[in-house]
Amino acid sequence: MKHTFQLGNAVIGGGNLFLIAGPCVIESEDHAIRMAEIIKGVTRALGIPFIFKASYDKANRTSIKSFRGPGIDEGLRILKKVKNQVQIPVLTDVHQAVDVAKVAEVADIVQIPAFLCRQTDLIVAAAKSGAAVNIKKGQFVSPWDMQHAVTKCREAGNQRVFVTERGSSFGYNNLVVDMRSLAIMRKFAPVVFDATHSVQLPSSSHGDDDQPASSGGQPEFIPVLSRAAVAAGVDGVFMEVHDNPKEAKSDGANALESTKLRGLLKELLAIHKALLYIPQP
Repeated sequence: MKHTFQLGNAVIGGGNLFLIAGPCVIESEDHAIRMAEIIKGVTRALGIPFIFKASYDKANRTSIKSFRGPGIDEGLRILKKVKNQVQIPVLTDVHQAVDVAKVAEVADIVQIPAFLCRQTDLIVAAAKSGAAVNIKKGQFVSPWDMQHAVTKCREAGNQRVFVTERGSSFGYNNLVVDMRSLAIMRKFAPVVFDATHSVQLPSSSHGDDDQPASSGGQPEFIPVLSRAAVAAGVDGVFMEVHDNPKEAKSDGANALESTKLRGLLKELLAIHKALLYIPQP
């Protein structure tokens, strides 16, 4: 395997760890820029390539009452400002093939959401957009079956594709990460581990008259799983990072508080460095 490619100062699949991080959803222009600057400050000090992630529309929220984001036009305007002002690559997700071309005018990476990883038209549109493509592994998909999604992208003419593990469905309202999946998928594409969605408890809050139904999470396990994933040999780590998770408008229950990012990344870098001294088969 080595399907490597350059993106900003990161070589995806090139052996060095990189970070995809940001708030789940764009909450405001000021917040997006502030989070991008905070995370960039941490990653620059540690020498980790950084790609900013935030969604302009969360089309798969648990409740119809939940905040979805600013929408495609305003969201892309903000992402473009983040990209130019903070000088970093940006990633965002798309839910409809018709939106891909517009998104790719701004985003360096177009992300296929986990629930849509089998949608051929969406993957092909993303592949033909000219942007790099991140396909998130569905909670219902085996790791070896993700090769079909990658093949769709490559046969549409785009070799700049990687996959992201975010856990598999495990009974009701829970996920589990099979670390074997990381090694299996790295045989056919670079692999990123999503450390925050993997600790999500989907649709675990049923809501009431005052609060919409939402997903919960166990953020205390973010360090545990991310350390295990880096030890297993992933190419990058994906984290939703927020300066005040309790007030986040989406996925705050499984986000990493920004003040904890530096310490965790230092641990991950130490593990990654140790792997360099282990003879490879």
